[in-house]
Amino acid sequence: MTRFPRRTRRTRRIAGAGVGAAAAVLALSACTSSGSEPSSSPEASGQDLTGTVTVFAAASLKESFTTLGERFEKEHPGTRVTFNFGGSDSLAAGINNGAPADVFAAASAKTMKLVTDEGHAAGSPGTFVRNRLEIATVPGNPQGIDALEDLTSSGLKVVLCDRTVPCGAAARTALEAGGVSLTPASYEQDVKSALTKVQLKEADAAVVYRTDVKAAGDKVEGVEFPEAAEAVNDYPIARLENAPNPSAAKAFVALVKSAEGQKVLGEAGFLEP
Repeated sequence: MTRFPRRTRRTRRIAGAGVGAAAAVLALSACTSSGSEPSSSPEASGQDLTGTVTVFAAASLKESFTTLGERFEKEHPGTRVTFNFGGSDSLAAGINNGAPADVFAAASAKTMKLVTDEGHAAGSPGTFVRNRLEIATVPGNPQGIDALEDLTSSGLKVVLCDRTVPCGAAARTALEAGGVSLTPASYEQDVKSALTKVQLKEADAAVVYRTDVKAAGDKVEGVEFPEAAEAVNDYPIARLENAPNPSAAKAFVALVKSAEGQKVLGEAGFLEP
């Protein structure tokens, strides 16, 4: 359930038949038999996709990507999708240090750049969704948190994502936009860790993504705040240059960007790119 703040703030004719037509048919036949049509590729037909696809993905993508992984395996029998979810900066460091992976989906362009700068992405990454922040409170919001500035109330335990990860960087941007100075009780390694603190009632509130608030259901309560509009994150995805299973990697990226993939992500609360 999401609460809305009580206060608002800066916020061309067929040519002849006969010989010409016959020539066209022969030309088309020759083209098709050359195998150059994209429909003959494993990515399009799915007939030759096998093996494991290893996807490194931002922690906030866990629920939606797990669903897409299951659908990928069903659509491509003989494949298996494994995930490594975590802070985008840590995932990028792992890739740059040689960790075997096929796909990288980051929660910010900045963390994707860590990988592209090292030449580890195959082609240019593409943004597939966007995400924005919410305040997560314990159920019922007993502290009456209605705005970002309320997080500075005396005695309130607030946690943020570490500054090096996208959710932490976004939170800092939002706080600055609102002119709010906040010293958190702790900095967490990724957005799921921050949210868990609230779920366990070890913290009164956390600044996390709205998708994580939605995924948590009634375990937390969400509070929207206008400054979140100043800190919307673009999520890029790329097949990796040294992917052990490049064909399957390309197909997984295609699924994420497809209408089917976008529907799953939209239902999770992500915004269209």
